[in-house]
Amino acid sequence: MPSFKIILLYLGWGLLWAVVQTLVLYQFGFRGQPVVVDALLTNGLLLGSGYVMATSLKYYQPEPRQIAYLLGWSAALAAIMVWFCQMGVDGLLEGQVEYQAFVHQSYPVRVAFAWLMILFIVLQNWLWYYTKEKRQAEERKTATEKMAREAELFTLRQQLQPHFLFNSLNSISALVKTKPDQAKQMVQQLSDFLRGTLRKDGQTLIPLADELHHLQIYLEIEKVRFGHRLQTQVECPEICKHLQLPYLLLQPIVENAIKFGLYDTLGDTLIKITARCEDGQLIVSTENPFEASLLSPKQGTGFGLDSVRRRLYLLFGRQDLVSTQQHEGRFITTVKIPQSI
Repeated sequence: MPSFKIILLYLGWGLLWAVVQTLVLYQFGFRGQPVVVDALLTNGLLLGSGYVMATSLKYYQPEPRQIAYLLGWSAALAAIMVWFCQMGVDGLLEGQVEYQAFVHQSYPVRVAFAWLMILFIVLQNWLWYYTKEKRQAEERKTATEKMAREAELFTLRQQLQPHFLFNSLNSISALVKTKPDQAKQMVQQLSDFLRGTLRKDGQTLIPLADELHHLQIYLEIEKVRFGHRLQTQVECPEICKHLQLPYLLLQPIVENAIKFGLYDTLGDTLIKITARCEDGQLIVSTENPFEASLLSPKQGTGFGLDSVRRRLYLLFGRQDLVSTQQHEGRFITTVKIPQSI
């Protein structure tokens, strides 16, 4: 709140209490100039004292357990303020002996009233500053957590490209001498794939249609590596293609399916990718053959599915968005992407 509005608020509040004090003094039989001078002087000093105390709280805010300090400061300030008020009345109302005597006699009552009023101002402002500081601390914590989450997401996204790039370059290296035409084709496809991902680098979510386009380029690269053994089938209704998902989310899942579907099975391998819309979620399933008798543990980083789980958790705060199952010789990985964060 701007300072001039606070000052206007203080002035309005002070005038109100000056009127109240004037009416109270009228009940004691006092009239005229002494009453007005006393009311304005008392409430002016009172507001000034309260404002000074409240302003000091901007620079020093005691903890709740230190509330006794506020009580002591406000009591001392009230006593000093009333003493100045007496000096002011004696100077401004010289000759008004009866009223001056009344002011001196009412010193304890005035101190108590001033203390309560200053304490009210101080506690109100302390509570406001304390609440504001807590709110700002929460906002800073939230912003810090958001920045950390975005940094981790960025790191995960950046790890995807080298992870896939190294595999592709190894394949190109193997094809250069034996199948140069396929190596050339693979370089072009790899270039198209990386160009597309760079254009999307600043985006967290992209339409499923774009993700499937990138995935198709990736699959074409893999088909150069594995030839006729790798077969793919993508099923996606038109109604689902506009739905959003984290970009390059499906590529590590499909890479995982190819890794275990081709390396641990014999003959041709069909990788099936199916998308559907259900209960406000985009659900994408990836299936690959699974032969337990031929399965052998792979040495690797374990980056694929773990990265998918972590990315979805960072974006949606849920651990149940990735599931796997085995069914009739097929290994199925299912991801669910809520359509609102």
